[in-house]
Amino acid sequence: MTASLRTAAAVVVALAFSVSLAAQWPSYPTPDVPRQDGKPVLDGPPPRTAEGKVDFSGTWQIGFGGGGGRGGGRGRGAAAAPPQTPPDPNAIPNSGFGEVAGRGYTLPLQPWAAALKKERMADNSKDNPDVWCLPIGLMQYHNHPQPRQIVQTKNLTLIAYESNYGLRSIHTDGRPAPDNDPQPWWFGYSRGRWDGDDTLVVETTNFLGDERAGWLDVNGSPYTDALTMTERFRRPTFGTLQIDVTIDDPKAYTRPFTVRVNHRLLVDQDMIEFICNENERSTNHLDPPAWMKGETPRQLGPDMPLRTPAQ
Repeated sequence: MTASLRTAAAVVVALAFSVSLAAQWPSYPTPDVPRQDGKPVLDGPPPRTAEGKVDFSGTWQIGFGGGGGRGGGRGRGAAAAPPQTPPDPNAIPNSGFGEVAGRGYTLPLQPWAAALKKERMADNSKDNPDVWCLPIGLMQYHNHPQPRQIVQTKNLTLIAYESNYGLRSIHTDGRPAPDNDPQPWWFGYSRGRWDGDDTLVVETTNFLGDERAGWLDVNGSPYTDALTMTERFRRPTFGTLQIDVTIDDPKAYTRPFTVRVNHRLLVDQDMIEFICNENERSTNHLDPPAWMKGETPRQLGPDMPLRTPAQ
């Protein structure tokens, strides 16, 4: 089974278990959701904190315009997708799980990065961290079909991802970026600030930039330790979340580019516990990456030696 097929199969399995487990849990309505005749009303204004800021707290799943949703099983009461319209060539491209900027958008890849992506695709993306139960990178987490839960406080926002049981911290207490050359993080180091009361701007740096971690999408669009990721979180309505993400990585791309991720609120359902290594069997049929055989992981960058898929 290829890594891409394994990823798809894992999603199908997750869906199957999501339905069966949800059926075993008591039904409990999501608190503080406006309702009419018992049904969620999600097209109204977003909730706000005591300070007047938009509150992004809630459980969210990939929604319209994104990298593929779960369908109607989970997400009962979520906002319906808008009517399909011809794509605007000047609009921000909608990000996807398979391709970070969606199909048909040409990424401004540096030559070495284009060659690495070609190598990864020729190898059926089998070294994607998702295959090996490692943290899959913020863009893959943003676009993953499994949901994520945001818990927002005044000085810290946490995002818990059902996929691979990931947990991300966004500091909103005014701290600067680290300047003491700390150990890089799989999730990077995120600091948030408010642009008015409606937009949370998050800047993330200090990413782990080797071959285990540097995947923006399933097809292997790379990122390096030079990446600065800037996200603009908005909640246009109670039931929708919009995130515009700017990728600025001069080692891997000739210029910055911006993509959009759309999420919708998951109502009256909870995330499940997803432990990737539990009962995992697919990797027994795959040739492990070199770094699992004792080699030092390759640091991504212009001087990175490439391998042929057979190696």
